[in-house]
Amino acid sequence: MVNTGDIRNIVLLGHGGSGKTSLAEAMLHKTGATNRLGSVDDKTSICDFYDEEKEHQHSIQSALVHAEHAGKLINIIDTPGYPDFVGPSIKAISAAETAVLVISAAAGIETNTRKMAELTAGVGMPRIIVINKMDAENVVFAELIKNIQETIGPQCRCANLPAADKASVIDCIENDSGESPLMDVAEAHTELIESVIEADDGLMESYLGGEEISAGKIASVFVEALKAGTLIPIVFTDARREVGIQELLDIIVKYTPSPLQAGAAQLKDGENVTELKADAAGPLAGVVFRVGFDPRSNMKYSSIRIFSGTIKSDTNMMRNDEKKGIRPGHILKSQGGDNNPVDAGIAGDIITLAKIEELRIGDLVHDGKVAGRIELPDVPEPMFSLALEPATRGDEQKISSALEKLCEADPCFKVTRDQQTKELVANGLGDLHLRLVLEKMKNQFKLSIITKEPKIPYRETITAKAEGHYRHKKQTGGAGQFGEVYLRVEPAERNSDPPLQFSWDIYGGTIPGQYEPAVLKGINEIMQNGIVAGFPMQDIAVSIYDGKYHPVDSKEVAFRAAGKGAFVDALQKAKAVLLEPIVNMEVTIPAENVGDITGDLASKRGRVQGQDMLAGNFIVIKAQVPLSEVTQYNSQLKSVTGGRGSYSMTLSHYELVPPNVQQQIVAQYAKKKEED
Repeated sequence: MVNTGDIRNIVLLGHGGSGKTSLAEAMLHKTGATNRLGSVDDKTSICDFYDEEKEHQHSIQSALVHAEHAGKLINIIDTPGYPDFVGPSIKAISAAETAVLVISAAAGIETNTRKMAELTAGVGMPRIIVINKMDAENVVFAELIKNIQETIGPQCRCANLPAADKASVIDCIENDSGESPLMDVAEAHTELIESVIEADDGLMESYLGGEEISAGKIASVFVEALKAGTLIPIVFTDARREVGIQELLDIIVKYTPSPLQAGAAQLKDGENVTELKADAAGPLAGVVFRVGFDPRSNMKYSSIRIFSGTIKSDTNMMRNDEKKGIRPGHILKSQGGDNNPVDAGIAGDIITLAKIEELRIGDLVHDGKVAGRIELPDVPEPMFSLALEPATRGDEQKISSALEKLCEADPCFKVTRDQQTKELVANGLGDLHLRLVLEKMKNQFKLSIITKEPKIPYRETITAKAEGHYRHKKQTGGAGQFGEVYLRVEPAERNSDPPLQFSWDIYGGTIPGQYEPAVLKGINEIMQNGIVAGFPMQDIAVSIYDGKYHPVDSKEVAFRAAGKGAFVDALQKAKAVLLEPIVNMEVTIPAENVGDITGDLASKRGRVQGQDMLAGNFIVIKAQVPLSEVTQYNSQLKSVTGGRGSYSMTLSHYELVPPNVQQQIVAQYAKKKEED
């Protein structure tokens, strides 16, 4: 069994088309983990094993593979590159010590690469940059390196350089002489060494004093430089021809941190923070970061990064704060779609468990000796919505079960039942995201779905203070019902959490405290349904300050009705209005389309926040736009840019809807209500 110190965990991140999957395949083949080089183009890739991935020739889910090189176990997480499938990529970051940012030499730094660079920098993760497809024509490498240093940081230094024929690379870590079309090897070596020794004050003093630093000393400090962020090595590869792969593998095993060398994972339990050392003999603690379902059998597989302890088939494992024990069964190592049994999983390793239905992404698995959560990075809020209907009557239950599985596997795919429209609504990160999720439903679960135009998740709120009163009195032959409530409402801070700020300000026992939950329940009914156009309400503060009760006739049902009635009475005086979701958009386009796109965004009530110039004469436009204006933006952008543009959007906040737009929405709501 491997030792924790001999494990290297890397996650491949970058934009779609940069060659991450091809890079993983080349690493597997080079190390002998596979006997042939898998290819995305001819659909033989081990990492892209779902039908949809083979058909569209890009990853839509993260994949786990592993290889052995120079006595070390390298766990490789291949991730999707298109913004619509960023959820699995973000969750995979927590399972690795080192991020490998893959950049296409021809395309340069693209949208998703830049976002992943920012995200990994934010969590203090060691990084390597791989410039793949180094054989691409008309690439000005010096300009590309300059763009990388300007975008990601000056600490990006070449650890090797492409040879003149692009059929090999020249090592710049140990070599201090040689020539490359990109730059002088001696210059690259000096820059690299200076970045490395920034992580060690003693070495820095020796270097500044004129002492020659040995290769051994450089190697000993290299890992610390990666961890400290003083160095981000740049290496060159051509994955399809397996050029630079051996050198990349050498750098990973020699210079990237093992789980023992990386910072301890933090287990948070309220205010308490426990550091988990990568000790196989310690208490068991791991986190589920990936869930997948076999495309043929639909069997569930949960992948776990173990931070502490050892897990065996007979370990009494627990989930989160539950006391019920779980038997792991077979401990598996994933190789793409194949899962092979191993004796155990130890601290630092990544393993997979089968058939454990209760596990979800983000769950802590442990042996009862620890408590809390290991926080995973947040994913974007899915903002693109479609209403779903079964194509075949009677498939509702099957569809519900399939959607539940798809939600488990994709942290950015959510399904809700709209209480007003009774519609089943799927939420994703974009048109491509939902289209491929529904394609998977058809392929994997043999279910067809009819989709409708997305509905905008408007909200309602108030803009003024008001008071409300309602007396609920009902007398029948037997015991009656009585409850009376006085309350005040006022606007809370915009986008406040929770959406209702509730206070029970009853003095003197005019309403017994036992009726507080009933009053709140009545108020929450209106909070869910609104009074303007049937949308949930937010940013409202409510104070219950007076009322009356009857010792015999007062019941929970009476105070629920009284709370509801008093709240409606107040809202009708408090100038209720609609709020609309505003999204942050990043639109990546060729420079020649800037005028067209900025003008189009302005016509959609958008506010351009800024622009960034990218390599390859591309520009990123950052803007805030009402979601209602960009639900079909994918097709519009393709039309304007000839298919060369891309965009991503995340929820920013809610703003007041302009009066003329509100009138239209309210009129549509009134018409539909009348029809119903």
